Amino acid sequence: MIKKLSNITVPVSDLKETVEFYEKVLGLKKKYKWPNYVAFNCGGVELAFEPGGSKGKKESSPYMFLLVDNVDAEYRELNSKGVKIESEPRDTSWGGRVASLTDPDGNVVCLLQWKEK
Repeated sequence: MIKKLSNITVPVSDLKETVEFYEKVLGLKKKYKWPNYVAFNCGGVELAFEPGGSKGKKESSPYMFLLVDNVDAEYRELNSKGVKIESEPRDTSWGGRVASLTDPDGNVVCLLQWKEK
């Protein structure tokens, strides 16, 4: 039985650029870093990156859902920082409010806020 998501490892074309984006733009804290691997603590889930990806290959990119308190506020802040937005905030049929953006490699990052009942 799966209890929770432990980590997601994503191949990227430029590890340094990726670290700057997730650390400085999104504000995640590094858990550990080696020359060819870096991991961030993302609410108890390890989000990790390693060399090997290609810029702009969204079709092979995993979707990473990051839980936030307010999708609209996060969307506005990231948009003001020049982050490439894939979709504006919207309500879903499954109970969430989401917006999506891409990191420097074109990996899709979805911001998720659970709607109040």
